Amino acid sequence: MIAPAWLWIVFTVIGAAAQTARTAMQRELIETLGTIGATHVRFLFGLPFSLLFLALAAVLLPEPLPAPNAAALAWIGGGALSQVAATALMLAAMRERSFIVATALAKIEPVWVALASALVLAEPLTPIMMATIVVAPLGVLLMSWPRPSHGGRQPSVRSALLGISAGALFGFAAMGYRGGIGALGGSSFVAAATLALAMALALQTIVLSAYLAARERGTLVAITQAWRPSLFAGFMGAFASQFWFLAFALQSAALVRTVALIEILFAFFVSRGLFHQRLGGREAVGILLLVAGVAVLLNS
Repeated sequence: MIAPAWLWIVFTVIGAAAQTARTAMQRELIETLGTIGATHVRFLFGLPFSLLFLALAAVLLPEPLPAPNAAALAWIGGGALSQVAATALMLAAMRERSFIVATALAKIEPVWVALASALVLAEPLTPIMMATIVVAPLGVLLMSWPRPSHGGRQPSVRSALLGISAGALFGFAAMGYRGGIGALGGSSFVAAATLALAMALALQTIVLSAYLAARERGTLVAITQAWRPSLFAGFMGAFASQFWFLAFALQSAALVRTVALIEILFAFFVSRGLFHQRLGGREAVGILLLVAGVAVLLNS
């Protein structure tokens, strides 16, 4: 199946918009379900939709679905577990900072990917890349520096660490999914991407359900009681992930995450319109530095 060269950009923009809606709903669920519970709804309620997508692919596509293999399972498994941890850390950051700032903090992920590539894959850093690695964290510093009203305490430094850690793990997840889709192979990128999504959500659902059943059974009960908003979050999560995976099947994770920076713009409108959160001048400059730094890094 040959796709137009620009199609991955369309997939990425749709995925970013749907992910913003899903994250906004998850943020609202934190108060009733807690961080782990709000994290779990996107996987638990997203899995049925991913299986529906897979069934539609099996029926509508002329090519058969690829067969799972050990390499694909390893890549997708690593990506899935990284995404679980990343989502929990980002939601925890949102409890302390505004929706848009927490979203922007997580977008530091490509910087971590560049550093990991230099250390693990021996890929050299150009002067532009090294300058960007200084500029992007400077944006994070501006967003996270404690305000005088905090009375000398530093809760925003903690939120910055949570957001940065989430970004690093999201980067690992993107690389894992890209590798898993490639390992599945097959003649149809749609079939490979859809199967990879179902595999990832199945693993994430099993892991978090087992954890909550063993440690926080009350949270599982609360999730079933909040099934209506959880169902929306699950659908939007599966819908967004379907388009992310389609984009990963067509283009490198680095370029996909570059275009995904448009999520910052979507998050700005959600932060202002839904949560009525105002963005301070210093935070706005920090976000601009972060976005500009990451964009230059990935396009260099």
